[in-house]
Amino acid sequence: MADATRSEPIFNIPPAVMALTAVLVAIHLGRSLLDVDTDNQVLLCLAFIPDRYVSQGLEWPCGAIAAWTSPLSYMAVHGDTMHLVLNTASLLAFGGLIARRLGADRFLAFTAVCGLTGALSFCLMNWGERAPMIGASGAIAGMMAASLRLMFSVIDQAPEGLAGAVLRRAPHLIRLMSLKAALMDRRVQSATLVWLALNALGAFGLGNPSESGPIAWEAHVGGYLAGLLAIGFLDPAASPSRPNPALPDGPRD
Repeated sequence: MADATRSEPIFNIPPAVMALTAVLVAIHLGRSLLDVDTDNQVLLCLAFIPDRYVSQGLEWPCGAIAAWTSPLSYMAVHGDTMHLVLNTASLLAFGGLIARRLGADRFLAFTAVCGLTGALSFCLMNWGERAPMIGASGAIAGMMAASLRLMFSVIDQAPEGLAGAVLRRAPHLIRLMSLKAALMDRRVQSATLVWLALNALGAFGLGNPSESGPIAWEAHVGGYLAGLLAIGFLDPAASPSRPNPALPDGPRD
């Protein structure tokens, strides 16, 4: 077994996370080259708008097609540079752990599930709303929730001082905290309450450094709950053919 304490690169970001980050940045830079009217058309084509499902999309750019594509494509566009910076920073922070744990294909599937659930939650809470929703925050909220089931678990399992190293180098060794245990864990509860409080402030436009308006808290909550649940289904270590692993007593070669 590899030694989790040996030196490693400062930046150890999985390719899938780097690719997603590059796509988000490239789309934002591409939009900055467009004139205002064209950019608005592109944004409305990609944004998730609940009214599409009331008006059959006929009043909106890209018509009914966007009713099928926008539950995913809305994650690719951001309101301003600060919105993009916050989301890409969070993607790098939480997505790296999930991508290393799940592998590229399962990580992309996990991201899609959280993003779709976020869009569904927003739609159900804002049926017929004409304001567009954009940004990858719902999917990233799911990554954060899933990370809690790994981070607090490794703190309990790993030899003292090695939790961070295991998270970075050997997340496959972590025994995934069960959903029941996560829901009962005071640390998970506290982190969730703080996160919900920040979202409540953002819902009223408070504490939100982005100029793109109040946050879509409904999508965040939907994505968060999806991530908390979906990690257990997509985690390859929890499959019947691969029993959930546990950390050894200490690092070995």
